[in-house]
Amino acid sequence: MRLSHFLVAFVVALTAAGCMRQGPDDVADRGLLSSRAFARQSSQQAYAQAAGDERGLFGSQSSAPQVYAQQPLRPPSVLQYVPPPAAAPAPRTATPQYRGGSNPASSYAYAPVAAEQPYTLGAGDKLRVVVFGQDGISNTYIVDAGGNVSLPLIGTVPARGLTTQQLSARIAERLKQGYVREPHVTVEVETYRPFFILGEVTTPGQYPYVADMTVEKAIAIAGGFSPRAYKATVELTHGTAGEQFKGEVPLNYPLRPGDTVMVKERWF
Repeated sequence: MRLSHFLVAFVVALTAAGCMRQGPDDVADRGLLSSRAFARQSSQQAYAQAAGDERGLFGSQSSAPQVYAQQPLRPPSVLQYVPPPAAAPAPRTATPQYRGGSNPASSYAYAPVAAEQPYTLGAGDKLRVVVFGQDGISNTYIVDAGGNVSLPLIGTVPARGLTTQQLSARIAERLKQGYVREPHVTVEVETYRPFFILGEVTTPGQYPYVADMTVEKAIAIAGGFSPRAYKATVELTHGTAGEQFKGEVPLNYPLRPGDTVMVKERWF
């Protein structure tokens, strides 16, 4: 009898303990879950309603269809070719003109070397002298080692250091002295006097001069550099009109008839 009373009391105690564990916190958790489910359902209904009547999330009418309806149709743009402006002519490149001296950095004056410096005659130049109406005088002549030209009737005429125009005037002046009344004389260089190249090249020696020649072209004509050649600069000797220049020049320096090029040997 006492055992049955004890079991009944134990069951009543367990039931009371379960009721006490299910307190206010469980009720709050159930309320929070119910609120979240309600909010989710409300948001889904709001989005569905907005999609159905094409209204925004905040109940405002969407303006995108009205904006596109108000935009006028634009004609397609056509690209037109515009030619570039004409390029300005390139400036004339200055050529280094050697002044002489042992220091190349301080011995060059950059000035155009062109028709401003006419060619002057020297020993070895082969000239074509034409006197109008005088076939006996018109012929080919060579300037001798003394710098003179020997012509019929008038004899020896100095030509060294003169231009072809100056020599023509001098020959005409000689012919006026009892030989030709009104002489018309023209002088042209048929073959320029040779240049000389020495030193560390394959075939040093004397070579005929051609127009627009540089030191580099002269070395090429002589067969190129030797294995021990110094290839940065060369020593140039140039003499004209009684003046002589000697000094170091670069390979692109213009060469004149009668010049002497010395290619030096390198030391390392």
